Amino acid sequence: MGVVTTRTMDLDSLVRFSRQRQRRAVQAAEPLRLTVPDGMTAPLGCDAVAVPEACGRAMVARLPRMGCVYADGDLWWWIVPSDSDVALEWPAPARYTTGALVPDARRAPGLIHRPDGSVPYTPPIPLYLALCRVTGTTPVWSRSIGAGAPDPA
Repeated sequence: MGVVTTRTMDLDSLVRFSRQRQRRAVQAAEPLRLTVPDGMTAPLGCDAVAVPEACGRAMVARLPRMGCVYADGDLWWWIVPSDSDVALEWPAPARYTTGALVPDARRAPGLIHRPDGSVPYTPPIPLYLALCRVTGTTPVWSRSIGAGAPDPA
């Protein structure tokens, strides 16, 4: 017959186990990346612009071309070429993500629009202007530069 021993854990062991569990949870929660559908290429790289569904629906009629659009709960994700945030301040409530990352997603968003052709992009300037229009935001290039700027009135 074998000898049964009990092993007690000290506080250091409990803290170490807790930290290991937290690290595993953080590693598992890495952001998902939107993927380009089969048969499409992204020669300019991919970033994404997320907007609430209501904004997305209002923007559709204002766009000359829609690229790939994904839906994740209440957000619509638009694929744009990399660096489409250069010299642009995407107005709230939009969220711009480099690398087409979808932070805090439990599963990949579903594709709700696929354009004809082989390129997944929505042109960023028309997308930006449509978003500005829907949110009532003045585009960045139309704003006054500073205190010495002439009054447009």
